[in-house]
Amino acid sequence: MAEEKEELDNYLDNHYIHRSNWLRAAVLGANDGILSTASIAIGVAAASDVRDPVILATLAGLVAGALSMAAGEYVSVSSQTDVEKADIKREKQELIEMPEIELQMLAKIYEKRGLKKETALTVAQELTEHDALGAHVRDELGINEISQAKPLQAAFASGAAFTVGGLLPFLVTLFLPLKSMEYSLYGFALFFLIILGAMSAKAGGSGIGIAIIRITFWGTVAMGLTALVGYLFNVSVG
Repeated sequence: MAEEKEELDNYLDNHYIHRSNWLRAAVLGANDGILSTASIAIGVAAASDVRDPVILATLAGLVAGALSMAAGEYVSVSSQTDVEKADIKREKQELIEMPEIELQMLAKIYEKRGLKKETALTVAQELTEHDALGAHVRDELGINEISQAKPLQAAFASGAAFTVGGLLPFLVTLFLPLKSMEYSLYGFALFFLIILGAMSAKAGGSGIGIAIIRITFWGTVAMGLTALVGYLFNVSVG
């Protein structure tokens, strides 16, 4: 019996949905890190004849972006957590004040999912006896261990991923020739985005081709528009 339970747990752990929370934050952070720092560097490089302003602007964008991403993820996911806690608190009160109505509501949910009316009521009664709040939180509110908001996890994944993604264009500004640097930055950023798209698709179990097309298309648009701003204003920096 214990072996069967362990085998079932391992089977469920292999599903991609378990990675959805941290993977979303990590992909968003890395994509933002590559695009933001590369776009800043491209815009400044297009309007500069010296390296120092490009390096400084890119480094500032990297640090500010990583901290902003981490803070933004923490605040936004914490807001989601607050909503979940408020709904759970309300559900507790409703179970105390109108348990019969809550039972019927739970039965209706199971009936809509395909159970016969009598079976749905039986299931609702048994789950209510076992863990009334847990049943309503899961099946009425749609909150479970997989979907539940995790602010610290999201903040760390996003901030760390942004830093890694942003370091790649920053290294380009340090070591590649200044002449036509914006083109070098674009080429390397596109290469980094392709790798990111492939890795995120692999981790999430989705198609690699569509992930790469999606991430490189919007990356090209973002970097192209930023370079255009630098060329149009053509401000001498340095």
